[in-house]
Amino acid sequence: MQYQKPLISQVQTQKLSPQMIQSIKLMALPLQELKEEILQEVEINPALEVLEERAEISLESLPENREADYETEQRFENSSDPGFSPQNSGNTDSKYRFLEGAITRHESLQDHLLWQLRLQPLPQSLRELGEKLIQNLDPDGFYQEDPYLLCKDESRARVDAAIAIVRRLEPVGICVSDFRASLVLQVELSENPAYGAMEIVRDYMDLLEQGKHHEIQKLLKLTNQQLTEAMAFIKTLNPFPGRVYSGEQIRYVIPDVQVRLKEGDFVIIINEEELPLIGISPLFSKLSSEQHGKETDAFVQANLQKARWFIRSIQLRSQTLYKVVVAIVEFQRAFFARGPKFLAPLTLKDIANQVKVHETTVSRIAGKKYVQTDWGIFELRYFFTNSISGSGSRGSRYSKVAVKQIIKEIIENEAKIMSDQDITDNLARKGIKLARRTVAKYRSELNMDSSFGRKRG
Repeated sequence: MQYQKPLISQVQTQKLSPQMIQSIKLMALPLQELKEEILQEVEINPALEVLEERAEISLESLPENREADYETEQRFENSSDPGFSPQNSGNTDSKYRFLEGAITRHESLQDHLLWQLRLQPLPQSLRELGEKLIQNLDPDGFYQEDPYLLCKDESRARVDAAIAIVRRLEPVGICVSDFRASLVLQVELSENPAYGAMEIVRDYMDLLEQGKHHEIQKLLKLTNQQLTEAMAFIKTLNPFPGRVYSGEQIRYVIPDVQVRLKEGDFVIIINEEELPLIGISPLFSKLSSEQHGKETDAFVQANLQKARWFIRSIQLRSQTLYKVVVAIVEFQRAFFARGPKFLAPLTLKDIANQVKVHETTVSRIAGKKYVQTDWGIFELRYFFTNSISGSGSRGSRYSKVAVKQIIKEIIENEAKIMSDQDITDNLARKGIKLARRTVAKYRSELNMDSSFGRKRG
């Protein structure tokens, strides 16, 4: 007969403290979420206070705005409009009925275009073709499917005629393949475009995106006045015209760090202007140096300890982010100096070894954070990419992202339509050895047609 008896054993385990968990959480937060976390912590912990709100000014604090609101309210109350009035704000349903009556469904891009199309004096068959093209547009106003494939039963001339009609509807710049074609169309349809604007958006968008205005000026032989007027005109264009009618809330990316090449050196700036400056409350500092009751002293010390740890955790996040970006810049100097097609293979382990932290720490600090460069804004994870052969930085010196960029440039600049095998041979001459099926896969991931599709387009 077996018996169970208690045994005492000593086991060593690692358990994270609440402070360590909080520090890890802060490490992973992007800028906007970190700001919300800071303000929430200030609200919870009385030992913390905001010393300076650097990113924003309260509009309610401006007296002229309060006066304007009051005047608007008075005009509304004194008008004959039967809408909701503050005097009728009791527990009745009148204000809710007013608000419900004011809420309507947001007009979509398709709704707006179809309404305009129905007003055009067109034959029914051409109107139906236009409706088909409009339904094929994405929220930005661009094709989802090639219009000639979509309308393959129609002649090319009729499709071209329908496209021309849709393109002249409001907003200007829709029914095209991408934002570059949209900008070109907007310049074409403009009554008085600035001199040089067409050449800039058609031929030199890459230089424009990189902010190389002087290089554009030299290539087009523009005067300072002509360049200024062209830039001012281009700023009035909308690269995504359909978004004017989008009901979705636009989320803007705020870079956590900026990397600039100045006079041959890389300058790295951590963006802390968006975060409120916090510190220890003077009242709690004073209370900690005085003797009070046992419970009061315990309360003061506990909140002071939490506040100091929170401030240290934010400082640690900034320091780690800076070290990681410095290491990335060292590994990816060619990218930051010369552009995306020079992105080198890089792994989390490479950066972790350089910074002397664990790979998971690098993974957390790189998640959902963005860096502004001379080549655009990129997520930090963008810089971690495998090579086309081998593992990480120990494999080929060409990364998958860089090779995709090279393939894209080959297709965009091709003098004649090139097959996947032609592109493979072209890459081989550059020292990049890839199988034809791999080139086809990368081209597909770039959303670029095959040679047959490009011939038809």
